[in-house]
Amino acid sequence: MPTHDQEYLVLSRGQWDETLSPQQIQDAIDRFYAWYEKLVAEGRMKPGKRLAPEGRLVSRQAVTDGPFAEAKEVVGGYWFITAGSLDEAAQVAAGNPCLAHGLRYEIRPIDPERASAYAQTTETPRRDRSTERALRGE
Repeated sequence: MPTHDQEYLVLSRGQWDETLSPQQIQDAIDRFYAWYEKLVAEGRMKPGKRLAPEGRLVSRQAVTDGPFAEAKEVVGGYWFITAGSLDEAAQVAAGNPCLAHGLRYEIRPIDPERASAYAQTTETPRRDRSTERALRGE
């Protein structure tokens, strides 16, 4: 039995295929909820939610309406998978019945560490060694 000690955020992206009827979409949604509720009951997933279409983008310049992603890149919701590895989490997400109908899923490990200016993270710009030495005053 695999271990489930790491959390992974799953972002639901995309839009339904344009050729689907409302009934086909509803059937996929119903299959999703059955799949999802089973995995939550097994402890393989943690609850998430759909996201509303409106939002705000907050930057140092302003607060503006958003989100600003291209329509095909819209994040529609999120949930969490608990798994022993990123590959295992991807395997769990691959069972989502909505994949066959235009949606896709981004899976990211939850980093349990606090942010640090001295650690390479997703927000830290990549620097070469000469830039690092210059920043240290060498």
